[in-house]
Amino acid sequence: MRGGTSKGIYLNRADLPGDTAQWDPIFLGIMGSPDPKYGRQLNGMGGGISSLSKVCVVGPPSEEQRAAGIDVEYTFAQVGIRDELVDYSGNCGNLSSMIGVFALDEGLCTPRSLNTSTRVPTATISAWNTNTQKRVDATFPVSLDGSEATALLDLEEETIAGVSGKASRITLDFVSPSGARTGKLLPTGQPVDIVQFASEGSTTDVPMSLVDATNPTVFITADGLRAAVSEAAPLDYTSVPVQVVVEQLRRLGAERMGLDPEAEAQPKIAILSAPAADDSEADIVVHAYSMGVLHKAVPMTLGLCLGVAAGVESSIPWQIARARGARISATGDSMVKIRHPGGVVAVGAARKDGEVTSAKVVRTGRRLMKGVVWW
Repeated sequence: MRGGTSKGIYLNRADLPGDTAQWDPIFLGIMGSPDPKYGRQLNGMGGGISSLSKVCVVGPPSEEQRAAGIDVEYTFAQVGIRDELVDYSGNCGNLSSMIGVFALDEGLCTPRSLNTSTRVPTATISAWNTNTQKRVDATFPVSLDGSEATALLDLEEETIAGVSGKASRITLDFVSPSGARTGKLLPTGQPVDIVQFASEGSTTDVPMSLVDATNPTVFITADGLRAAVSEAAPLDYTSVPVQVVVEQLRRLGAERMGLDPEAEAQPKIAILSAPAADDSEADIVVHAYSMGVLHKAVPMTLGLCLGVAAGVESSIPWQIARARGARISATGDSMVKIRHPGGVVAVGAARKDGEVTSAKVVRTGRRLMKGVVWW
């Protein structure tokens, strides 16, 4: 299935071994990893980039979860391309948009929340992500045959940057997204940390905002990166020297957050800058890296984290977005338009009594195939 700007394999948990220790070789085989020489994953279903090398395992919730209003449970796996690493440390916001659709298709749940007052009925499925121990609600259009609901994905309702054509609107709501890995929205307690980056005998102070919402993320400015790279010219985000420095900065941020710097998937890192003066569509520009490579769009959990961070007073995202007149209330509610290499996406965050209660974004998705895969 395609979910947002990612594509992945969705598996019914009942079709996998009960021992999760046996999952890694299955996922690697499905994706065609490791592919150390070519990095193309031609022996599997992967596509040679991180946004195409993902697996979601979906199953019924526990009785306790069901009693708490959860309809389905899922685990996300980021599968290495050139290596044998299968990372379960974070979630994928894009693929989360299709968990409810898969669950309905597989008969794993029925929607307990239906809205029939609109022209096209919608259903809301509440999913529990085991990676982050967080709830994610997805609302999407359905067709009704009596009490049976089937997801409608081919309505020409919405376009999203990075995907051709229109499809049905899927609204994602990450409930109480703060502290997905560290237990705190600001793991260090500061909206901005200064880290010392050492290179070629000199040391550069690089400001960072270290934020953990939906997934932990290191935010730095383009000016901060330029100082670390020692380049006055415009940054080439795809050049090897820049990528090496970005990874080193990500590791420094991971250490400050109390996370394993060796885990490439978490935290992610994003380079932020102000939009061009004539850009009326965006509040902030992001160049995001996933597994050491510049993302062609933006990992959606990172985009949601950026939306939350824009409401954190004095943080780097707040400084840039506020200067552009983004919708940021005194309480920290925010709606931020983010320009990424594929276009613009709007993300929102809501707060109550100082706590982030919700982070929302609109996605689309598509069923691509159903069948048997050899691993």
